[in-house]
Amino acid sequence: MDNEIFLTKEGYKALQEKLDYLKSTKREEVSKKIGVAREFGDLSENSEYDAAKEEQAQVEAEILEIENKLRYGKIIDKKDIDTSTVSVGCHVKLRDIDYDDEFEYQIVGSTDSDPTKGIISNESPVGKALIGKKVGDKVNIILPQNNNATIHLEVLKIRV
Repeated sequence: MDNEIFLTKEGYKALQEKLDYLKSTKREEVSKKIGVAREFGDLSENSEYDAAKEEQAQVEAEILEIENKLRYGKIIDKKDIDTSTVSVGCHVKLRDIDYDDEFEYQIVGSTDSDPTKGIISNESPVGKALIGKKVGDKVNIILPQNNNATIHLEVLKIRV
């Protein structure tokens, strides 16, 4: 894995629960679908069988991905977060310089991100640009998903 994976304790627990579900319930459901599809006859022309096998491959790939995240992920402990610069786990109060608008983001690992709630990944364009910045720093961030528009932000406050 190239990028370090950061997880909150809650995110780690949610991944464990999803892994348990996939390994027990979902695997069994897919196995039953395969069994039923086999009963339809010739497997070479059996779309139900092909779909069930594809679903099985997706479930197994997701299990492997989650196991790797749990194995290699770094759990963020709030007491270890240094608020002198923006880092994973911090809440960052920002000002949009162009619109004089203030807002706050929490920077987390990609597994825990939820941009609709102001929880952004350290791997997102905004997250990447903010990592390592201090209060008073100004950053210009190009947003590829928004026709490469540039936003201009100032870091106002960093907290846990």
